[in-house]
Amino acid sequence: MHFKLIICFVEDGQTDDVLTAARLAGATGSTIINNARGEGLEEKKTFFGLNLETQRDVILFLVEEHLSRHILETIEEVAQFDEKPGTGIAIQIDVEDAVGVSHQIQRLLTTVEDEL
Repeated sequence: MHFKLIICFVEDGQTDDVLTAARLAGATGSTIINNARGEGLEEKKTFFGLNLETQRDVILFLVEEHLSRHILETIEEVAQFDEKPGTGIAIQIDVEDAVGVSHQIQRLLTTVEDEL
C-alpha cells in the first residue's frame, strides 16, 4: 500500500471543520501542530510592533494514495482556500515508506477496494 502526506496550513478556527471533513472523505487519522505562523503575498500588518494575524495550525494526514486527491479537494472546499486569500494552503507529497500504520492498512484495504 502506498501513502501520500497531506500537509494543511489552516486558521486555527477552522481546524475542527477540516479534521471532520477529511475523516468523512477517508482520512484515518491526523497530527496537529499548533501555533504556526506564515506569510503570503502581502506582508502582515502590525500595530505598535504586535502582529495582527490569526494563529495557524499545521495538520498532517497520512492517507492512502487512491484517496488522497479526494481528501485534498475536500479540505480545500471546507477551508475555502481558493475563495478567500490568506486562509491557508494544503499540499500533498509522496511518502516513500511508513511504519506504525499496520492497524490502518487493514481498515483501508476494504475502502480502497470499494473505490477501485
